[in-house]
Amino acid sequence: MPAASVPLAELPGDLVWRGSRFNGTPPKGHATGHPALDAVLPGGGWPDGALVELFIAQPGIGELSLLLPMMRRHTAERWLGWVAPPRLPYAPALAAAGVALERLLWIAPASPAEALWATRQCLASGGCSMVLSWLEKTDMAALRRLQLAAEASHTPLFLFRPQAAARQPSPAVLRLRLEAAGEKLAVHVLKRRGPMLDEPILIQPRIAVDLRSPVALPPPRPTRPARPAATMPAAAAQPAATPLPSSAVVTPHAVVRPDPARAGTPGHPARIA
Repeated sequence: MPAASVPLAELPGDLVWRGSRFNGTPPKGHATGHPALDAVLPGGGWPDGALVELFIAQPGIGELSLLLPMMRRHTAERWLGWVAPPRLPYAPALAAAGVALERLLWIAPASPAEALWATRQCLASGGCSMVLSWLEKTDMAALRRLQLAAEASHTPLFLFRPQAAARQPSPAVLRLRLEAAGEKLAVHVLKRRGPMLDEPILIQPRIAVDLRSPVALPPPRPTRPARPAATMPAAAAQPAATPLPSSAVVTPHAVVRPDPARAGTPGHPARIA
């Protein structure tokens, strides 16, 4: 005997999930600063303590303009971690956008393995309000560890990856593909906790804060070996400065000083200690 059909409108609203709405009540997120994007993200903004993947065809399309509002709000007391950016951060544009340059922690690892390790350490330290990391290649296990580290530290992690990586599975709760659309930035929502979107979200304007050409750092100046971290006073534990090209106009706190024992070829980016 066939089961009796019940009109959808008569089913209990609290027991039926419709594909056109979010599943449950997502926790409140951090406002992105872009109302059109907040309107389509679960929780009304960036998820707290989660991995967010941002896929781009090439750096310099204005992708950092998407995160500028959050960077302005989250750099007052803790570090703003940048791990392995492909180009020199354009300090004048960042300062003009209201980002506190004295809280910018720029880490230039020498290998993908060090970049992954540095990203996890930024999260686990609890000293960063948010972490931006550029990883060319990584696997599901590494992404899972990053997601767990972001959750444990309640620190949002924004991972910039090539567009081809969007085809790979990922534990990230939010995956966005970014592309230039004239003077705007088109944001395609590939994955969220809710229904799919057919049309991209347009963000205006695109602010070019990352259009500097790749520039090699000068060789580090000789330094005395540092005392073990356990015996160093809290003030001395802060990252020291490495000289930068004068055109970069980046504050001394923008780079982690390389370990003299691990310094590479002169002119190569600084290595993390």
